[in-house]
Amino acid sequence: MAAERARALSRVMTGHPVRLARMMGYDRLVEPLHDGWIRHMTFGDGDWTLQAHRGSYKTTCVKVALWLLLVTRPRLAVGFFRKASPDVEEVMAAVARMLRSDTSAMVTEVIYGHPARVASESSVAISTDLACNASDLPQLSGYGIGGSLTGKHYDVVFTDDVVTLRDRASRAEREATKAFYRELQNVRNRGGRIVNTGTPWHRDDAFQLMPEPERWPWDSTGLVSREEAKGLRRAMTRSLFAANYELRHVAMEGAVFEGEPGTFSDRSLLFDGLMHVDAAYGGADGTAVTCIAWHDGRPHVHGELFRETHVDRCVGRIMELHESLRLGTVWCERNADRGYLAERMRGLGLPVGTYQESANKFVKISTHARGRWADLVRLDSAREASAAYWDEVMDYGEGAEHDDAPDSLACAIRLRDDAPTISLFRGGI
Repeated sequence: MAAERARALSRVMTGHPVRLARMMGYDRLVEPLHDGWIRHMTFGDGDWTLQAHRGSYKTTCVKVALWLLLVTRPRLAVGFFRKASPDVEEVMAAVARMLRSDTSAMVTEVIYGHPARVASESSVAISTDLACNASDLPQLSGYGIGGSLTGKHYDVVFTDDVVTLRDRASRAEREATKAFYRELQNVRNRGGRIVNTGTPWHRDDAFQLMPEPERWPWDSTGLVSREEAKGLRRAMTRSLFAANYELRHVAMEGAVFEGEPGTFSDRSLLFDGLMHVDAAYGGADGTAVTCIAWHDGRPHVHGELFRETHVDRCVGRIMELHESLRLGTVWCERNADRGYLAERMRGLGLPVGTYQESANKFVKISTHARGRWADLVRLDSAREASAAYWDEVMDYGEGAEHDDAPDSLACAIRLRDDAPTISLFRGGI
C-alpha cells in the first residue's frame, strides 16, 4: 500500500506538480502550461531559458520548482538570483512557507518515512533536515546580483528577472548584468545547469548571452484575454507592450526616430543648460521635462516623463533637477494655462521664460527633434521616469496617442535652433 502511494505521489510530482502547488495556495497556476515549466525547471537537463509575458506566473513556478528540488534532491546546492535583494527575500520566504505546509509534510513523509522540517532559515539561505550535500552548503541560497560571487558554487542556478526596466534605461546597467551572467559560468559546478526566467527589455540585454529561450507571448498562454490585451496596449507604448507581452523588440511603423541615441554619464555636461516643461493638467497626458545643454553642436539631454500626472505633482522634481544640474532658464508655453505654471515657478525662485505655441506638433517634432537625432546623446539614467521619456520619444509617429516627451524634446531643441526669435519671449506672460 505504501509503495503504491509512493508511486502515485511520484507521478503527481513529476507529471502534475501544479496540483501540489494548488494545495499550498498557488491556485492561479494552470495545467498543463505551468506543469511543463515546473518540470523543466526541476527535472530538466542542461541550461534552459524561459521567456514569458508579464503576469504569466513565471516566478510562482520558480518558487514551486525550488521547493521540489529541496524535498526531492536534497544532495544539491541550489543558487537563486534576482536583480535586487528584497525580491530575493520574498521568494525565500515563500519557499520556507511551502516547506512548513501540510502538503510538504505529506510529500516528505511518503518519500522518506518522516516529515521534513526546516533546519535553518534566513533571508539568504534555507536548509531542511534532509540536507546531505558534500559541500555542507545550504540547500538553497539566494542573493541580489550586485553582490560578490567569489567562493560560491552551486549544482543548479536560477536567475529570475535579473533583466529589468533598469536594463532598458541604462547601458551601464545592461553591461553590469551581462558581466554578472558571465561570472555565473564559474559558479555553476561541473555538470550543473542554469535556469533563466524573465522578460526581455532591450535588444542588447543579458538574454543575448543565455540559451535560445522558449518563448510564451500573451496570446499563447491563455492567461490574457484579447480584451485585456487591448487595455494593456492602450496603457503603454508599443515598444513596451511588444517587449513585455509579445517578447520582441520593435520600432513603431512610421516612427519619426530611427535607432537609439548614444549615452553619456557625466552629469556636469548638463550644467548651465536649459529646461523645458511640457505640463499636463489632468487626463491621459503626462508631464514631460527636458534638460538640455550643447557641446560642440551636439545636444546633451536628460528627459523625464510622468504619465497621467498633473504638473503640480512634478514641481518638486523640477526644482530638484534644476538645482542638481545647475540649469538656467525654465521654458514653458503659456497657451493652455495662461501663465499659471510660469507664475508658480517664478514664485519658487526659478528663472522662467514663456512662449505662445502656434507650430504644428508633428512638423515641429519631425523638424527640430528628428533633425538633431543623429547628434543627440542622452544621460545614462536608471530612473523609471527617464525610461518612460525615451520610450515615448522612440515610439513616436504621426497620430501617436501620446506625444508629451517628443514635444518637449523638440521644443527644447528649438530654443537653440530659433534662439533669436524665442529669446524675445523671455519672462513674458
